[in-house]
Amino acid sequence: MKPEHFLIPLAVASVFAPLWMAALRAMRSGQNVSAHLAEHAHKQGTPTMGGMIMLVAMLVGCAVSIPAPYNISALALVLGFGAVGFIDDYVVPRRVQGSRGLGWKPKLAMQVAASVGSLWLGGFREVTPFLIGVFLLLFMSNAYNFADGLDALAGGLGVILAGTLGLWAWATGNTPIAIAMGVLGVGFLPFLAFNRPKAKVFMGDVGALPIGALFGWAFLLLGTNAQGQIMPAAFWPLLVISIVMLIELIPVPLQIASVKLRGKRMFSFKTPVHHGFQSAGWLEPRIVAMFYVVQILVSAVGLAMFAPTRPYAPYLAAGLLLILVLSPWRWSQWAKDKVKPVEPDPQAAPGEA
Repeated sequence: MKPEHFLIPLAVASVFAPLWMAALRAMRSGQNVSAHLAEHAHKQGTPTMGGMIMLVAMLVGCAVSIPAPYNISALALVLGFGAVGFIDDYVVPRRVQGSRGLGWKPKLAMQVAASVGSLWLGGFREVTPFLIGVFLLLFMSNAYNFADGLDALAGGLGVILAGTLGLWAWATGNTPIAIAMGVLGVGFLPFLAFNRPKAKVFMGDVGALPIGALFGWAFLLLGTNAQGQIMPAAFWPLLVISIVMLIELIPVPLQIASVKLRGKRMFSFKTPVHHGFQSAGWLEPRIVAMFYVVQILVSAVGLAMFAPTRPYAPYLAAGLLLILVLSPWRWSQWAKDKVKPVEPDPQAAPGEA
């Protein structure tokens, strides 16, 4: 790995970010907040599709940093899932008055098509790894998309996940995945400059879906061997690392199914889980800090589980634990007085904060 593998995508994304922000304002690409999230009413009209910043970093990375054939698979993922996200974020709301995006059935069908196409182009031909890959891409893309609900939540979790999977890949000699995760990690930095509280832009499906799919792609390549068989030594640590994503995703379909089939909720809290903490009175920065803490903890545990006898494992875990001690606490202290619950103004026009 060379510094330019990461510096070039970072530089391009940093230049692109303010230009894209100006374009979003000109396009009037505003967030349409769900009616059941009254605590988010003040975010109505905030530009979305900020995830395009990370997509540009990944596209540049595919061109100059990630070696073949991995760059073909990564490029197909970014373009396929990014297209689904763009249709959901921009095309459908513009063409269908009052719509917040695609329905779940066409959205899932398009995600399946993107998964199948990207894996096929990436050289996956055996049935077992192919099916595992489709599942991981769908799971991680939707789980990460659900995490895009609070200022800097998805972006911060993305940095931690990219760092964790990048360290894993580097430690096991999987240089292409290490480079891909490094490129993705640095791509988050310009985005977070605009997404930190109070967010000037949201990631949107155009960013969250392909980024989550890239995490699923990394899980697939790190957790299976060349024959597509699951490696137990990697499966359980990767499962631990994905705990936050599991917690974010699983309650959502269960809650929806319960309402449709039983006429009542399965859980007393709102889903995804971070909205449950909000409805309980937690401020956004506290929730975000807690999610950071949990993700860093499970990442450190997962890395330590994977390589308990390797000499670098304690150092990797210790580094994540050091970030655990410093980063979330400082975030919470900095943000706690900057972000207060905002009551929506009944006299305000739609789109006004």
